[in-house]
Amino acid sequence: MNEALLRSLTPSVLGILVRRGADFAAAEDAVQDALVEAVRVWPADPPRDPKGWLVTVAWRKFLDATRADAARHRREDLFDEEPAPGAVPAVDDTLQLYFLCAHPSLTASSAVALTLRAVGGLTTRQIAQAYLVPEATMAQRISRAKRTVSDVRFDQPGDVATVLRVLYLVFNEGYSGDVDLAAEAIRLTRQLAAAIDHPEVAGLLALMLLHHARRATRTAPDGSLVPLAEQDRSRWDTESIAEGVEILQAALARDRLGEFQAQAAIAALHADAPTAEETDWVQIVEWYDELARLTDSPVVRLNRAVAVGEADGPRAGLAALAALDDSLPRHAAVAAYLHERDGDLATAARLYAEAAHKAPNLAERDHLTRQAARLNARRCR
Repeated sequence: MNEALLRSLTPSVLGILVRRGADFAAAEDAVQDALVEAVRVWPADPPRDPKGWLVTVAWRKFLDATRADAARHRREDLFDEEPAPGAVPAVDDTLQLYFLCAHPSLTASSAVALTLRAVGGLTTRQIAQAYLVPEATMAQRISRAKRTVSDVRFDQPGDVATVLRVLYLVFNEGYSGDVDLAAEAIRLTRQLAAAIDHPEVAGLLALMLLHHARRATRTAPDGSLVPLAEQDRSRWDTESIAEGVEILQAALARDRLGEFQAQAAIAALHADAPTAEETDWVQIVEWYDELARLTDSPVVRLNRAVAVGEADGPRAGLAALAALDDSLPRHAAVAAYLHERDGDLATAARLYAEAAHKAPNLAERDHLTRQAARLNARRCR
């Protein structure tokens, strides 16, 4: 296998796909898939025209991905944007595909990445952002996963934990990202909850419902972000909140705590507060302690620092934040908020501007930029 040849052909093949009408991100993914196929096929059957072979295979991969994405959107269009509570809709094969992609021959992280790309419809860039890794690293991980499963039979579905992780990330991307997948994630999680009696499945469904209940209030009419404390709680979906709390209480009663139940408990405490000022931050900190114990996640500890700042004051929050790596996504935004609460407007404004520069999407960047401008205006009065 001539890897140098593959590398040299990649830019021109990518350019041909873009000229044919593929958007750049989709073209990149298609070319990456074609390169994986070349690694598998060429040693035994080298093509006479390597570039032509790559263009043909990459274009076919692009068309397959486009058709799969269109089919996914058609499935989503069958359901209202706000998923109805109660009865589980008719089961299709999507959930089964999630299980098949979570193959035992793959590590959990590779299985999640592959499923998000192949079934969830997310781009490599979106998946990399969810995993907090460079896009090139994620592209290699997905390519290795495809190579691993290319010669195995899909008769050993993966475990529930891996599928839950995929559904959680799909929901998060739909809830806060560029692609609206939240309703589809809730639909599939309902199916899974109906099929499997598992407290973490119930915990994930409760978490999704509680977050989704706030969907209409998360952005202003102009598209700008509305922080939780400023959201109009009278517009929250009380039916979804009630269903989520009921599901969560039943799961917690089984005394088999997992990370999704702990996250749902935090979301339930926010949903239960009539106003932002009445939020039970002390109990939220306790749930974050449980969640940190279960996951040892730096992102959880970052969110815990915010809760500590609300429960015990901004300086206590800053002390908790000081123990964390300042390269964490949104670290600067959290530091800015806590410094503002502590009265240090100059530092807060600088950190808001820094956080805006690092923001993963335009809405968040605009929100943080406005925060910096607001504080700078206050300092100039």
